[in-house]
Amino acid sequence: MFEYIRLSVASVDPERACKEKDTILIKYLLRRTLGWLMMIVIATNITFFLAWGFLNPRNNFVGRRPPLSEEQIVNLLEPRNLSDTVPIWERWWNWFSSILFRWDWGVSPTGGSVNEQIGYRMWVSAELVLGATILMTVLGIGLGVYTASRQYKLADRIGQATSIITMNINIIVAALGIVLLAIGLNNLVGTRIFYVTGAASKGVEGFFPVLIDKLQHLTLPTIALVIVGYAGTHFLQRSLLLDNINADYVRTARAKGLTKQQAIRKHALRTSLIPVATQVAFSIPGVFTGAILTEIIFAWNGMGKYFLETINKSDINGVVATAAFAGLLTAIGAILSDVAVVALDPRVRVS
Repeated sequence: MFEYIRLSVASVDPERACKEKDTILIKYLLRRTLGWLMMIVIATNITFFLAWGFLNPRNNFVGRRPPLSEEQIVNLLEPRNLSDTVPIWERWWNWFSSILFRWDWGVSPTGGSVNEQIGYRMWVSAELVLGATILMTVLGIGLGVYTASRQYKLADRIGQATSIITMNINIIVAALGIVLLAIGLNNLVGTRIFYVTGAASKGVEGFFPVLIDKLQHLTLPTIALVIVGYAGTHFLQRSLLLDNINADYVRTARAKGLTKQQAIRKHALRTSLIPVATQVAFSIPGVFTGAILTEIIFAWNGMGKYFLETINKSDINGVVATAAFAGLLTAIGAILSDVAVVALDPRVRVS
């Protein structure tokens, strides 16, 4: 009875109802955040045991000349919590407690700090990945809307053919082709417009010189990622929009006097953007740690290259930290997906 009276009062008072909806949304996002954090902790701990099952830090000291004795190898690995002579549960507690109490993710078999590597490389990857993700998303959505509103016309066929070609281009081929074109352009104009390797030049100071230098380094790898990555968003947006263009609510909007383009922008596009926003949000961790070939070709010391290096060097602490970083990005993507759905779909806000 009291619940009925409370809901009745809330329905009469729109401001109070809006505040209650905001409170419910915040509580929902907090629950989701806590749930994802718990999943990250569990997945990271599982990764720790799996890494110890498949990787061997001793490999970093095999084949040295002069060769190291067993005692020397143990003396090098044991202080770094990487010696298999210590029981696995003791290794796990040393690793977990150092993260829990000091936020220390350990060191590599050669003594390098994992915290420092992650702290540096994630920003290097962010410079490349975030800009490329935004560009490929905007380009894919824009082409999807443009081609869907011109279904089977010349623009639609050209757009689809172009996306099919770019989708099937290997990132190595795209990157090397762009590098050759950039070198040819630099030689043609007689000055260096684009840098083909590295994330920044040494000794550059000042806001605008640093900005220009960053753009000169960012342009080529960004173009490579966008070329091979936008087509998936294009085809997804096109197919979803085509499904919604012929929906009853869009036909009703057109019957009320809206043009086709107005009905698409105000009604069909909003609904079709929801799966696209979800896909883009969940693709962020994969792009961060998956741009391995791009970072190798353009000599960017980002997370993708670091992930490959940690596996090659049997760097267990680095592998686990990279997995935890990917899990954190997945959680952020999931939360951003929830927020995007709420923002794009009024039915979710009402419910």
